[in-house]
Amino acid sequence: MLAILAAHAVATLLAPLLVHRWGRMAFYPLALVPLGSLVWVALNWPGRDQPQTVDVPWVPELSMNIALRFDALAAIMSLLVLGVGALVLFYCARYFHHNDGQKEKRLPSFAAELVAFSGAMFGLVTSDNMLVLYVFWEITTVLSFLLVGHYAERATSRRAATQALLVTTFGGLAMLVGIVALGNMTGTYLLSELIANPPTGLAASVAVVLILIGALSKSAIVPMHFWLPGAMAAPTPVSAYLHAAAMVKAGIYLIARMTPGFADAPEWRPTVVTLGLLTMVLAGWRASREYDLKLILAFGTVSQLGLITVMVGSGGSEMMLAGLALLFAHAMFKATLFMVVGIIDHTTGTRDIRRLAWLGDRSKALLIIATGATASMAALPPFFGFIAKEAGLQTVLHSPTLGDAAPFVLTGIVLGSVLTTVYSLRFLLGAFARKGLPKPSTRVAEMHRPETSFLIPPAVLSAAGLLFGLWPSGLNDILGDYADTMPDPVGHVADYHLALWHGLNLPLALSGLVLAAGIAVYFGRSRLRHVRAGFLPLANADRIYDAVLRGADVMSVRLTAVTQRGSIPATQSLILATLVLVPVTVLALGSRDQPEFELWDSPPQVVVGLLMLAAALGAAMMRNRLAAVLLVGVTGYGCGAIFAFHGAPDLALTQFLVETVTLVVFVLVLRTLPAETGAADIKRFRVPRAALALAVGATVSTLAAFAMAARTGRPIVDLLPDAAYLRGHGANTVNVLLVDIRAWDTMGEVAVLVVAATGVASMVFRNRRFGAAPRVQDVRNAGGPDIQQPTAYLENSPAVGNITWLRGSGLRDPRHRSLVLEVATRLIFPVMMVLSAYFFFAGHNTPGGGFAGGLMAGLALVLRYLAGGPYELGETLPLDAGKILGAGLTLTAGTAAASLLVGAPVLSSALIEMDVPVLGTVKFVTALFFDLGVYLIVVGLVLDVLRSLGARVDAEIETEINEQERKAVHQ
Repeated sequence: MLAILAAHAVATLLAPLLVHRWGRMAFYPLALVPLGSLVWVALNWPGRDQPQTVDVPWVPELSMNIALRFDALAAIMSLLVLGVGALVLFYCARYFHHNDGQKEKRLPSFAAELVAFSGAMFGLVTSDNMLVLYVFWEITTVLSFLLVGHYAERATSRRAATQALLVTTFGGLAMLVGIVALGNMTGTYLLSELIANPPTGLAASVAVVLILIGALSKSAIVPMHFWLPGAMAAPTPVSAYLHAAAMVKAGIYLIARMTPGFADAPEWRPTVVTLGLLTMVLAGWRASREYDLKLILAFGTVSQLGLITVMVGSGGSEMMLAGLALLFAHAMFKATLFMVVGIIDHTTGTRDIRRLAWLGDRSKALLIIATGATASMAALPPFFGFIAKEAGLQTVLHSPTLGDAAPFVLTGIVLGSVLTTVYSLRFLLGAFARKGLPKPSTRVAEMHRPETSFLIPPAVLSAAGLLFGLWPSGLNDILGDYADTMPDPVGHVADYHLALWHGLNLPLALSGLVLAAGIAVYFGRSRLRHVRAGFLPLANADRIYDAVLRGADVMSVRLTAVTQRGSIPATQSLILATLVLVPVTVLALGSRDQPEFELWDSPPQVVVGLLMLAAALGAAMMRNRLAAVLLVGVTGYGCGAIFAFHGAPDLALTQFLVETVTLVVFVLVLRTLPAETGAADIKRFRVPRAALALAVGATVSTLAAFAMAARTGRPIVDLLPDAAYLRGHGANTVNVLLVDIRAWDTMGEVAVLVVAATGVASMVFRNRRFGAAPRVQDVRNAGGPDIQQPTAYLENSPAVGNITWLRGSGLRDPRHRSLVLEVATRLIFPVMMVLSAYFFFAGHNTPGGGFAGGLMAGLALVLRYLAGGPYELGETLPLDAGKILGAGLTLTAGTAAASLLVGAPVLSSALIEMDVPVLGTVKFVTALFFDLGVYLIVVGLVLDVLRSLGARVDAEIETEINEQERKAVHQ
């Protein structure tokens, strides 16, 4: 099974290259992949109670091991998925025109997507782990979106693809919630175990309904049916595969898989039977009104899916056997007919039955193929569709699971079958009949005859319908292997088998009645027009979908107008108000334990706390922006001091460094703002903002207290020191936690840092944001437009002595220079860099680490910038910040990949020991490389901020000052 998935993955990667090389002929070798997989399925057919299983550890902490189970139902579905898939790929070689390079520019990606879909469907039907099944489920959703939207230049294709994506994704999300709920209730995500021991109760019922929503949306059951007819905008091979044999059968498969365990659940059978019958009747009626051949088949598919849903979801071995027979028959005749429509469209240029006449005379072979498939769809003997329909009627008549509802279900099936006969005749006669015309219609007269290779795939499936109709026992044993696993009521003996002749009985009479009524309705349709409804009930769902989308757009616009008014304070206030109201309301309404409050445990904490309160009050009162920022910084430094008092030097060090960098960033930003805020704004908003700030602080403190009081087990923090030392090989728990135990979190955080740095720089630069900071040499060479030429007075300024402490400072305005700062920087910078390296290398065992080391190096760059200006920044680190960020992100991601390459879990670390002359035994942990990536990202972030908010803003300010001076001179 893994080999089949791997083969499809490799073929997916190679498909674009093969199509570029061989054009549409590449579909022939690509068809060998599902064909070869089909051979494996046939040679490894599972025994009745002997499924083949594969269990590969993947993410065991999330219960996402790749657990595959190849049993009877998986084998049955694999026959359809792989068999029809191989024929459709073979069919594509004649359907597309890639050789002219114009009509099918997206054919390479189309080929890859179609092969990938085959592999994803095989993974879906063989997955025993429900979470892995959901992954394959959503892969098919995405691939369906891409395949349906193949003709992306057409508005109809884009709309159809988006509609299918939204509907099936909504159902998939509902299903995911149900899967997680069932898994949490039972402690297992394996379908085999869940069905063997199904849970009960209200929570289980809700979870089952959510899973049913996902299955019904995937199989286009009312009221989520409307996406399937719209998806007919896709190329015909997509319709023949996804919408006849594969994707729409995924929901049917899931219902059939879960029926043995949940058919007797109170919500299961009413939901499945009611919606299935409603779908069969309404879609059948709608199919009898269409003129587009693909839409006739599309609504017919929806109708048939409704019938199959009723059969496989009602419970009982005989009903399941009939349902699987209908599933098999439908895949054969509907895939055939879709391919026939593709040939008609390909050769005549139209699918409108009003423009087709005498087609049967012009293409006898196509007529024979279509007649066989249509006869099977209309349940005419001796085709397999007749046998499957007979099985459905017979088993519903004697179903012990339907009970008193059996007559109503039978009536619905008979009515739907009459409509099936009507749209079958409408399809066949509408496409191939002469229609009383003396000669072929214009489209048919100008058609070119289809090539033999074009007819082979539909001919194979049409012949299969006749073959299994004459020899039903070949499928009876295959389908019966899974049907026999269904539990039957006590006392009921299941003895039904698929056969062409069961004698004169009621189902045979009903079949005759259905055919007679269907023929009568079709040929008497002109007399029945006055009883037609003036509206299309199934079309209402499409209009409801549009109305929902429009309503969502209007609601989002109005909500955005209220919550995002272009004011950062207003947006932040709304977010903070939500933070206060929602948790406090939940806390007030829910059960809770009484917390124990301890305000302080040492006198220094009281002093620091009072200072923080004073600084906070001062920040609320200050009009001067810089003073307010400095007071806010005092609260941050106070928080770091409290960390130190509580024995967390690593957190204290990081807090001090982060607070310092943050202060620098604030100061850089404040240069572009007025020094003070408006007095009116301060008076108007001071009290509400102070109240909101107090509410946020009180809420966070209260939630923390109640969260600690709710703890009943041993805190995980007690286990971390031993885990860090024994598993992470480090004595610094905080650093080991960041780079090893919870390295996934750190990966996400550094990715956010990269995005933030890129976003800030992009907004400031507005055009080209890459490149290193300006250097002195750039000025000498009269470089780019952002480099300011030194003013004339700099050369003779007394502030410029014979000794240059910092190269870049020689290009600064003497009014902005400080000799003391330059000398101090020249002396302190090397010390800071050595300390940065120390923090980095020693951080695994002592306070520090890549983050702290990167912040220290960043502060060293800040000091050089403040002392020497933007040119000094370029002299200190003449590298592109983007490349440093990219190198850091590559190192962190590369560490994860390297772990996989050596067979270890993702982001795991190893201890390496080596003997070095003089130094002796040296030990280091491979997490050091991950930490180096973090170090580089932090340095790159600071450098990018200094380039954008510092050097770039400096250049703009300098330009503005020079412009003002020039204007003053002219005046």
